[in-house]
Amino acid sequence: MDKFDGMRHEDFPILSESVHGRKLVYLDNAATTQKPQVVLDAIAEAYSKWNANVHRGVHHLSQVATQKHEEAREKVAELIHAHSSEEIIFTKGTTDSLNMLARSFGDAMVKEGDEIVVSQLEHHSNIVPWQMLCERKKAVLKVIPLREDLSIDIEAFKGLLSDKTRLVSVAHVSNVLGIVNPIEEIITLAHERGIAVCIDGAQSVPHMAIDVQQLDCDFLVMSAHKMYGPTGLGVLYGKKKWLDQLPPAEGGGEMIEHVSFEKTTYNVLPYKFEAGTPNYVGSYAFGKAIDYVQSIGLEHIAKHEHSLAEYIEQELSKIEQVRIYAAGKEKAGAVSFNVYRGDGALIHPFDVGVLLDRQGVAVRTGHHCAEPLIDYLGVPGTVRVSVGLYNTKEDIDAFVVALKKAIMMLE
Repeated sequence: MDKFDGMRHEDFPILSESVHGRKLVYLDNAATTQKPQVVLDAIAEAYSKWNANVHRGVHHLSQVATQKHEEAREKVAELIHAHSSEEIIFTKGTTDSLNMLARSFGDAMVKEGDEIVVSQLEHHSNIVPWQMLCERKKAVLKVIPLREDLSIDIEAFKGLLSDKTRLVSVAHVSNVLGIVNPIEEIITLAHERGIAVCIDGAQSVPHMAIDVQQLDCDFLVMSAHKMYGPTGLGVLYGKKKWLDQLPPAEGGGEMIEHVSFEKTTYNVLPYKFEAGTPNYVGSYAFGKAIDYVQSIGLEHIAKHEHSLAEYIEQELSKIEQVRIYAAGKEKAGAVSFNVYRGDGALIHPFDVGVLLDRQGVAVRTGHHCAEPLIDYLGVPGTVRVSVGLYNTKEDIDAFVVALKKAIMMLE
């Protein structure tokens, strides 16, 4: 057994729980990850030791809370190698980050007839905000098609770019298929035309080392809860040159410098984009999650999870009723498949998921908030298995045994 396997189970209390009388096997990490004890302790510490609203408070508790909140911002900047922490905007999550960007960038940079480019692989969060922008500004949403192997068609992408293209927004990793997209090439091609690029890093930042300066992306979005942190916290990274010229997406407290009935002036970065009381408890807990991940090393996590994804595909390929999507492609911790009866009829993924759950195995079934991709595949949904740093080959073996039993019951 790989020495990495199992070494972290004890850090995650929920992994000791039972489901339907069976030991929990949690393989739904692309939806959300479980939380290590250090994160749970951080939340309790914040509310029991130093809870107070951040910024502008002269009393001790407020100053402590402010310091911890801003230290967390620094940790995020270090995690993704941002040039400065002022390029790190805290949001409610990836969805909120994309909506904020669509409002702010859209108001300032998009006019009637302009174009926004996304891919066929996108999560709804990277489709709907841009659709809303296009409806508001009478702009045009263009979609990068897929090749037969379900990878992004780079040649078609080149043909979509024009003088009217204002932004390209693509997922680094498909939340359905786990495919790692060629974002370096996408960024280079877009920048050659002077086009800004946003990277949806929700499914990549927890699974691999990211350097936004090396990638040269203009924006990157992510969620804390997909990286062993709490829910309700996200990040919008933006190059300072962009954030300086973009208007705030929301108004209220914190994001202002001075308010009068005649005129309001805005705060400095990053605060001009952070209206209202921030989730300072969430940021502190996420900082602890980052510390935890960094103590292991993202390069080690990536290697471990890549090995598990390969093992999943290897074992699934032995089951004749299973069809794996994008088999053999480079993946970051997620594998999607469906099960078919001997007569070729699809077994609904929901039925597969229910029977796996009855055996203590948690996977995700459905369209995974990516209906255009699922429609393209011509199925009602898929079964998705997604791993985290605490998963082991024994978890995969338990899943495969449970899947075989489910297939026997459903055929």
